[in-house]
Amino acid sequence: MQYNNTISYIIKYFFVLNPSNWYSNFKPNCLSIVRATGVALVGGGTWPRPGEISLSHRGVLFLDEFGEFSRSVLENLRQPLEDGVINISRAAGSLSFPAKFVLVAAMNPCPCGFLSDQQRPCVCSPSQIINYRKKISGPIIDRIDMHIEVPRINFEKLSAKQSGETSKSIKKRVQRAREIQRKRFKEESILTNSEMISEAVKKYCYLNDSSQKILKTAVEQMHLSARSYFRILKLSRTIADLDEADKIDDIHLAEALQYRPKEN
Repeated sequence: MQYNNTISYIIKYFFVLNPSNWYSNFKPNCLSIVRATGVALVGGGTWPRPGEISLSHRGVLFLDEFGEFSRSVLENLRQPLEDGVINISRAAGSLSFPAKFVLVAAMNPCPCGFLSDQQRPCVCSPSQIINYRKKISGPIIDRIDMHIEVPRINFEKLSAKQSGETSKSIKKRVQRAREIQRKRFKEESILTNSEMISEAVKKYCYLNDSSQKILKTAVEQMHLSARSYFRILKLSRTIADLDEADKIDDIHLAEALQYRPKEN
């Protein structure tokens, strides 16, 4: 497929410029990064070369300790998260690298990590918490579709024999959902719901009257941006695909809405 060729070109270009980093069977599956520079993350150098976001093209990029990255580094993610491409201009030339990746980021609620913890008190001052969170700008937050708070897990749950859905089962559901999207977009130049532009969203993300009212209320009460509006619809469509549902139902939209960031 065309996107496989694109990945091959990125890898070949990167390792021609960095022969010491060559290793076989490279796949853009999951790259985990902690505290990278702007050039390392998005690309650059005297002669522009791809960064981690391009090496993660059609894969997963995991940024741990998201709040420890400098604001200037994180701001570089705006364009690729929106357009799936990064443009780099240098004196030696200008290049555009593809960067359609799934961003997964993890961060503490505050510098000490215990804000809202039920067992240990937070020792951070209000100004420390504000400065820590200010590193993640509103536009970056707006481009992240799912915000999930993970509380402390108590001993009973950790030691419980009962387990939830297995990874194998989840993988099968994801594969079925991807196959649904492949068939949906077989006449389009895209592969997944996240790549839909506004016209495609209106075509494939139809809402019934009940869902329209729910979304209208959410937009007004949560003060959602136009970007958030379309991202919620695309996420709702994906949740419906995981349920193998032909249409977006109220429950799919409600789940997508609950993943929006909560106001502090």
